[in-house]
Amino acid sequence: MLGVLCASPSARAASFQPLEIATKSGVHVFSVEMATTEKEKETGLMHRKELPDGKGMLFDFSPEQQISMWMKNTYISLDMIFISADGRILRIAENTEPMSTKIISSGGLAKGVLEVIAGTAQKYGIRPGDRVAHPLFNGR
Repeated sequence: MLGVLCASPSARAASFQPLEIATKSGVHVFSVEMATTEKEKETGLMHRKELPDGKGMLFDFSPEQQISMWMKNTYISLDMIFISADGRILRIAENTEPMSTKIISSGGLAKGVLEVIAGTAQKYGIRPGDRVAHPLFNGR
């Protein structure tokens, strides 16, 4: 399955939810748009010119699976955080290249992908193995 990250202004996901990431430096809270339908997952953050710090988009790829993303039609650099079903961060693709069609893989089975503005993982010390708290992962 090719999850394409990107959202045209007319097709933006409307549901915002809190998401927490527990790191060695503390718990960091984000407000995330949910991308759950095929259209929302195909569109993602495409065509957007900005993404404020503390905001993001969470892609629901239930059930857990290998995930492939790209940056086609995405103008801003992102950090892609691949998350397993138990809420553990599997992999982080930092500072992705805007407008690229290069495939970015989850590197294992993942249930979700959190996209945040590039530099977020470094800024907050987010690392693989850190835990994400959100209802998508293990009912949390």
